[in-house]
Amino acid sequence: MNRVRSQFGAVMTAMATPFSKDGSVDSKAISEVASHLARTGSTAIVSTGTTGESGTLTDQERIRVWRETVDSTDLPVIVGSGSNDTAHSVELTKLAAGIGAKGVLAVVPYYSRPSQSGIFEHFAAMAEATDLPIVIYDIPIRTGRKLDHQTLLELLDRYKNVVALKEASGEVLAAAELLQNAPDGFAIYSGDDGLTLPLLAVGAVGVIGVATHWAGQLFAMMIDAYTSGRVAEAAEINRALIGSYRFESQLDAPNPIPLKAVLSVLGLSEPRCRLPISNPTPELIEQAAMMLDQLESDCSKLGVVLQRGVAESWQHK
Repeated sequence: MNRVRSQFGAVMTAMATPFSKDGSVDSKAISEVASHLARTGSTAIVSTGTTGESGTLTDQERIRVWRETVDSTDLPVIVGSGSNDTAHSVELTKLAAGIGAKGVLAVVPYYSRPSQSGIFEHFAAMAEATDLPIVIYDIPIRTGRKLDHQTLLELLDRYKNVVALKEASGEVLAAAELLQNAPDGFAIYSGDDGLTLPLLAVGAVGVIGVATHWAGQLFAMMIDAYTSGRVAEAAEINRALIGSYRFESQLDAPNPIPLKAVLSVLGLSEPRCRLPISNPTPELIEQAAMMLDQLESDCSKLGVVLQRGVAESWQHK
């Protein structure tokens, strides 16, 4: 098994979609968040994935977010064009190249719980609709259906533009087995921040992260340390990230609610989501500030000065 180098780099961020106080898409904040990610270790951006609250965006809003993200950064932008409607997914996928996207994210169709043959045909239709690289997204806890790796291998055999998997099933051993059978050049990214280091150990190339909004530098350092053979250093950095892993998705505040709290503390966007995702509470925003303070302290012990947002301090303003 050869470790591959992905065209999108090692630290991709599943970017939040910022909303204004009135609930509309916040164009200024899109630019600020994208610029922040470019300065703090991200090598690519995934726009309008689950973290980007794609399910509550109209098509016009989604395409606007894509375009404004692309216009705000030189980083490659991969756009979430998948849904549980194959025809709709194909329509959106056809639009991606025209707005400057460098790839598309295609999630396993959710809610419908299709058969593996249905999942194959769904992704096949998307692959035939574009020449852009496609990253498949497997997250059974949200979709209700696990992508069978044989289904994925059949896709890889037929469609050369299917290039990567965002692995969020939590099955590290299965990821190792997949890489044994996948063609050269196929890449796996951790879709669960806390499993990034274990997945690196079986051949993953990096992360499509959430905590990379505020700790992209640390993820980049951890991945570089591990792939360079400095395993103990990678483990030390991973320990510094444990507080971020625990904070970013909680029973009463699932992703992206904690992320919106962090972005507020960093001065990058309003603490606002779209229902049925509730807004972060003032208590959660205080927790975000405390988490960032602790992370900054842990970084100082590692000799790292963590880049902040536009706020002068971690404290929410």
